[in-house]
Amino acid sequence: MDRKDAILQHRTSLPIASVEMRLVDEVRKHDTIIIVGETGSGKTTQLPQYLSNAGFCFDGKVIGITQPRRVAAVTVAKRVAEECDVQLGQKVGYAIRFEDVTSRSTRIKYMTDGLLLREALLDPILSRYNIIIVDEAHERTVHTDVLLGLLKKVQDTRLQKQKLDKLDLNNLIQFDNGSQSSNTKLTPLKLIIMSASLDAKGFSEYFGGAKAFHVQGRQHPVDILYTYHPEPDYVDATLIMIFQIHLEEGPGDILAFLTGQEEIESVDRLVHERLKQLPEGSRNVLTVPIYSSLPSEHQMNVFKPTPVSFRKVILATNIAETSVTIPGVKYVIDTGLVKVKNYNPVTGMESLIIVPISKAQSLQRSGRAGREGPGKCFRLYPESEFWKLKDSAVPEIKRCNLSNIVLQLKALGIDNLLEFDFMEKPSREAITNSLQQLYLLGALSDDCKLTDPVGFQMARFPLDPIYSKALILSGEFKCSEEMLIVVAMLSVESIFYSPREKLEEARSAWKRFSSSDGDHQTLVIVFRAAAEYLKKIKAATSKTKAIEKNLNRWCSDNFINNRSLKHALDVHSQIKRHLEQIDMSLSSCGDDMLQFRKCLTASFFLNAAEKQPDGSYRVKATGQNVQIHPSSVLFRSKPDSIIFNELVQTNQSYVRTISRAWSPGLVSYYD
Repeated sequence: MDRKDAILQHRTSLPIASVEMRLVDEVRKHDTIIIVGETGSGKTTQLPQYLSNAGFCFDGKVIGITQPRRVAAVTVAKRVAEECDVQLGQKVGYAIRFEDVTSRSTRIKYMTDGLLLREALLDPILSRYNIIIVDEAHERTVHTDVLLGLLKKVQDTRLQKQKLDKLDLNNLIQFDNGSQSSNTKLTPLKLIIMSASLDAKGFSEYFGGAKAFHVQGRQHPVDILYTYHPEPDYVDATLIMIFQIHLEEGPGDILAFLTGQEEIESVDRLVHERLKQLPEGSRNVLTVPIYSSLPSEHQMNVFKPTPVSFRKVILATNIAETSVTIPGVKYVIDTGLVKVKNYNPVTGMESLIIVPISKAQSLQRSGRAGREGPGKCFRLYPESEFWKLKDSAVPEIKRCNLSNIVLQLKALGIDNLLEFDFMEKPSREAITNSLQQLYLLGALSDDCKLTDPVGFQMARFPLDPIYSKALILSGEFKCSEEMLIVVAMLSVESIFYSPREKLEEARSAWKRFSSSDGDHQTLVIVFRAAAEYLKKIKAATSKTKAIEKNLNRWCSDNFINNRSLKHALDVHSQIKRHLEQIDMSLSSCGDDMLQFRKCLTASFFLNAAEKQPDGSYRVKATGQNVQIHPSSVLFRSKPDSIIFNELVQTNQSYVRTISRAWSPGLVSYYD
């Protein structure tokens, strides 16, 4: 059987294939439907193809499918392009922040929900699309929640226009940005909300009683086992359960859910220590970690086949709940906990806190054990605790900094944010705090309108508002090249990779790049060193694999996260092109880093702190006392005043990514 036949056989065997005609018929009948499709049903890859084949892409229209994560948008688009037997970027493509693989012929477009929001800035009625599918809606990211409110508004606008079209009153309709001419016929926007585990009732009510459609998956049976009593030490309980499964259960790999890198590395180390105490014939365990900041080549280890007669133990964060499917897993260990970011609008502090998962997350985790055959899920909590869990996780919109979203909504012409139809409204305090931040950054005027040109320029950048302001200001300080590098490096996951067992070796490697001015300048040095090395490699060979192999080796030798660095290089080139499009020329301050520090201070003045007599720092905007994070190059030097990138709460309050401030800049902004 060749590849095409295998793909066809796989597609026809998916559960969703049996309801293809019913689904297409439901989409024809209803403008909004909710599809609850179990993991493995094929909804994400197949439904867009069914709708395309049914003629929903008439007049060059597009079917858009949003994903909360960029990795899902890319991987699913590649799979669907292969199934359609087309080149990626032609009929099937994807668009994510800083990367657009689409063309005029693209009819099935996968993208992040944030990217579709940005498209709405240029085309408020999303006239290119006949159908929008919001996938993985249960994750309730801040962009998903805002997108749902916006799509609801777009549906109403297009419906009103269609009614006026029928009355031949097109000439009365005016669109603010002129993206849609007054005589163009618009069809109603079809909206499909889709997830593997979704509160269909809540979404149905939000969309005025929209119909819910359930698609059965091909989940194999999973036995759920609970503890009799709550576990006081879930890390130790995880360790015990790993060995209990290994010694008492049949073949099959183990997937254990933990909350973060430190726990994963700790359990990894303890597993290997205790293996030494087992008989030689029982030591056939291979541990494999996976978490977001792990370099990509290390992440890929979880997908490698398990060696014969060995058992693989995957130690994962919630990244393994939905983003990736790991073959060979038969046993799942669920600690019932997850680490989430929580933003306090009063203090401006982002905390990393460990909280209980939701029922939806618990079901997702157990489902990982039944993808290839019957499995078992060991929940390290009593059944009574499961029933106390919330049905779904707290939406991100209720626990994040809203400044970027507020800026986007303002750019979309939504002035009264308190009246915007959020599915779950954020607190008035969070919205007010974001408005104040944007006002101080110069994006909003006294009457809370976007300023011209600064506010509109900031809204056009696909960046955090403070980074947008930094780029705009950098032209005045003649350091736009340096600021562009910093913004690119800050827009990705952590650049530095520090395995516990090689921490001293890693610190020694990083010293080669460190700057006495701080972490921002250190990032500039790392970027330029990598770019220079890449230039040398490309001069020596044109082979892509050889170039990538050499760059990966350089990253490994210097304890740099290769995935983050490559992403930063891409982000840099994309923003550079954007700057060229708006006629913003790049300039370098050369060796005069004082200019760069002045620009940092003028841009990040909301994140300024001054040293106190006891060695701590007080944040000028909030009066909080904080400490410099140990990862900073300024951890020991402790300058009098600093600019920081983020403020986080772990075991105490820390500021991270720090530079020496240009003190007169602080005075001018605060006094």
